[in-house]
Amino acid sequence: MFKVKTQDEAMRAAAVARQGQLTKPPGALGALEGVAIRLAAMQGVARPQVDRVWIAVFAGDHGVAAEGVSAFPQAVTAEMVKNFARGGAAISVAARAIGASLEVVNLGTVVDISSVPGVLHLRLGAGTANFTQTAAMTDAQCAAAMAAGCESVVRAQAAGMQLYIGGEMGIANTTSAAAVACALLQERPERLAGPGTGLDAAGVTHKAEVIARALALHQASAAVPLEILRRLGGFEIAALTGAYLACAEQGLSVLIDGFISTVAALAAERLAPGAAAWFIYAHTSAEPGHARVLAALAAQPLLGLGMRLGEASGAAVAVPLLRLACALHNEMATFAEAGVSDGH
Repeated sequence: MFKVKTQDEAMRAAAVARQGQLTKPPGALGALEGVAIRLAAMQGVARPQVDRVWIAVFAGDHGVAAEGVSAFPQAVTAEMVKNFARGGAAISVAARAIGASLEVVNLGTVVDISSVPGVLHLRLGAGTANFTQTAAMTDAQCAAAMAAGCESVVRAQAAGMQLYIGGEMGIANTTSAAAVACALLQERPERLAGPGTGLDAAGVTHKAEVIARALALHQASAAVPLEILRRLGGFEIAALTGAYLACAEQGLSVLIDGFISTVAALAAERLAPGAAAWFIYAHTSAEPGHARVLAALAAQPLLGLGMRLGEASGAAVAVPLLRLACALHNEMATFAEAGVSDGH
């Protein structure tokens, strides 16, 4: 069982007090003030920093792709893993631009690419099973996927990282994420199913019908979050869930990416209530179900750029905002230092 680490309330109070002394009207920096205060409490320091950022992208294929729920073939998952490793993917470019460490973890693609260098290969199978027919993962596979996420956090902490970002890649994983979210939130599939990689309206309707069949099949386990994750999730979604739980247990700040990552965050919160106190939400994606899952977490994302790429790309884009929030908090003069009247 995971135990959520308690944050430093003394440092939170100190950060709140400092914000009240800086040369600006109270609240004038909006959400940037709240981010800096939260990071101070998470890091247990008066002046937080997010200079050292760890990005882990987990990849895996999904058996439900056989139901025709994606606009792209499953071979794309393996091809994109190669692209990550070569440095040509969006997250590869973004990681370089922000000076983040990037690791790519292949948990099981249909196409075996275990010889590809620059990737951590932890093959749990040739993708998950088709969850319209059986559970997506065995108990052992789900546990191993979650452990892979935990081990990624161990590596991040050993490297002295201040912020953890999880990303994902897997054709049909928006179907899996929507199914998990529907089960966790008792929501109708048509409310959460979206275009993913580019389905048209008929494709989205079909996707919702596929999810509805899966929910009916697994209805008996609908009240057990871990079983929902095992039966409807994917290797990469389980890994993200495990990583987020480990961050909450160890006290490492997390920047959550888009729809799929946020569903994993919701699963983590259901498995260990209070875990979400360690999560900062990067953006609201264009995937329709994302806003509903964010609302369930009472999340206030930093950005709304219409992104829906995944890979942790939206979170990487938000890192400069976190750094600026810290810089403003740490380096602005107080009224006393600047000799400016504070209005009192």
